[in-house]
Amino acid sequence: MTNIKTLKKEVAPYEKSTTKESIWQMINTLGPFFLLWFLAYQSLSVSYWLALVPIVIAAGFLTRIFIIFHDCTHFSFFKSRRANRAVGTAMGVLTLFPFDQWGHDHAVHHATSGNLDKRGTGDIWTLTIDEYVAAPLKTRLAYRFYRNPFVMFVLGPIYVFLLKNRFNRKNARKKERNNTYVVNAIIVVLITLLCLALGWKEFLLVQGSIFMVSGSIGIWLFYVQHTFEDSYFEEDKEWQYVLAAVEGSSFYKLPKIMQFLTGNIGYHHVHHLSPRVPNYKLEEAHKNTEPLQNVPTISLWTSLKSLRFKLWDEENKTFVSFRGVKSSVKSNARISAEAKPEL
Repeated sequence: MTNIKTLKKEVAPYEKSTTKESIWQMINTLGPFFLLWFLAYQSLSVSYWLALVPIVIAAGFLTRIFIIFHDCTHFSFFKSRRANRAVGTAMGVLTLFPFDQWGHDHAVHHATSGNLDKRGTGDIWTLTIDEYVAAPLKTRLAYRFYRNPFVMFVLGPIYVFLLKNRFNRKNARKKERNNTYVVNAIIVVLITLLCLALGWKEFLLVQGSIFMVSGSIGIWLFYVQHTFEDSYFEEDKEWQYVLAAVEGSSFYKLPKIMQFLTGNIGYHHVHHLSPRVPNYKLEEAHKNTEPLQNVPTISLWTSLKSLRFKLWDEENKTFVSFRGVKSSVKSNARISAEAKPEL
């Protein structure tokens, strides 16, 4: 890719948020979400199957709410840090994410994405072929369980959003711990009030369904934007931030309605290159920065292939399936043997 050293400078003009656009995005996101939530609740009196229509659409808007939360943790949604914290914490209540805790882990993810020596915080568990082959049986079984689509996209949201997010990470600072406590307390109060006002069964049917759909969407987006065939992983000494951003984060080209509901996060390469670009300027930054036209691009259809990618092949710089492990190991062994000098 040309002009790799100047890419961040070319994207820099798009890093300034616009208060008017940020407020409008909150209106056109929160308004439809609460309306759809109410329609789903009202539809329960007829049929749960009828309620599923507004539930699924509401899940899309909850995904968009998460993107607002996500931007606030990068302090890119408003110019004011205080406004980002206030709005971000409120959006975190709706999405079940503590602002400071997730902000910390996500910042680490940005600083280490694609770095083989710094995995483990804010990312998806990824092993190389060599690591997997050398691992004990219990680790290989655990990794296969973790990488199972049902576990990742169905059980995953339950574990991460409902359980993991409720507890502070080890060594968290007081400010971060307190933010988690506050978010948890508000969530408990809101759920209690809504259950008393609407009925606990009705609340669970609507909010539980919205949560499961949006949670699966969220984890899928995070997964597919870093797990594609020719992604980017390097050891620390070879790792480069810009290359990790533009080669290790995909351009997920989605239909316009899905692009809207996912807050333009499909332009993930732009976001990783410059996290201070608010979501509503990601598309503009992509279109007006010529070197970004050649980044890895996946469509809704081709992204489904990512489900089979399980392990990183360091030798060939590509993801492979579990079935491809044996052939990759044999191929690498043959190449190594051929490279040995004759005695």
